[in-house]
Amino acid sequence: MAWPVLVFDIESIPDVAGLRATRGMPADLPDDQVYAAWADERKAAGQSEFLPLYLQRILVISCVFRSSEGLRVHSFVDRDNASEGRIVQSFFNSIEKHVPQLVSWNGGGFDLPVLHYRGLRHGVVADKYWDLGDDDREFKWNNYIGRYHMRHLDLMDLLAMYQPRANAPLDAMAKLCGFPGKLGMDGSQVWPAFQRGELEDIRRYCETDVMNTYLLYCRFQKMRAGLTEAEYEQEIAFVRQTLGGLAADEPHWREYLDAWA
Repeated sequence: MAWPVLVFDIESIPDVAGLRATRGMPADLPDDQVYAAWADERKAAGQSEFLPLYLQRILVISCVFRSSEGLRVHSFVDRDNASEGRIVQSFFNSIEKHVPQLVSWNGGGFDLPVLHYRGLRHGVVADKYWDLGDDDREFKWNNYIGRYHMRHLDLMDLLAMYQPRANAPLDAMAKLCGFPGKLGMDGSQVWPAFQRGELEDIRRYCETDVMNTYLLYCRFQKMRAGLTEAEYEQEIAFVRQTLGGLAADEPHWREYLDAWA
């Protein structure tokens, strides 16, 4: 398994300001009424209340970064409701700096398109990420954008053989492989949690999700002989040890380890 590896996951909420702008709604109309009006229209039409990807506002980007120096969990969080552009730029800066193997679960279907739209909105710069071989010839054959390339590995998409009907949920696959799965909430509960001011709970949830993805990636590497059985067991033990060290300051890792046991 080649390092560095950057596994990522995002949590988003409705972009109510964008919804107001695209629908021409009054500037003084409260956010909850803007969203409720849109949701009521969708419900009356028998349509999903899930906002299109370009109207998803990024709240948290959580990452597991694995390199020869160790394993680190880090989240970029919009804590002041005004820093979405900054956290998106920070995420892409990490890619520019390390040029890692990028790993996600449904990142090609959700996380990356949302990051693209929000990056475009905020004027984010990410030249290495968008390189298709013009600057680095190696990227012509293996880049972050190509669906069938491996520089970004959407693990769900690959395991499903790029057939949406074969997709599997992260929570189920994590549990089937003996990992904890989701803890605390799921994606449908993020918006209500945000409205209640539970930003740190959302951040912790996102971090456990991205850890599940990293563990499944390790399992995948063992399946494809990127890790031997002994190397896989060593990596799993290293993850447990690392999380044990984090648990004193971050109780969700203690909960995660307890669920893993």
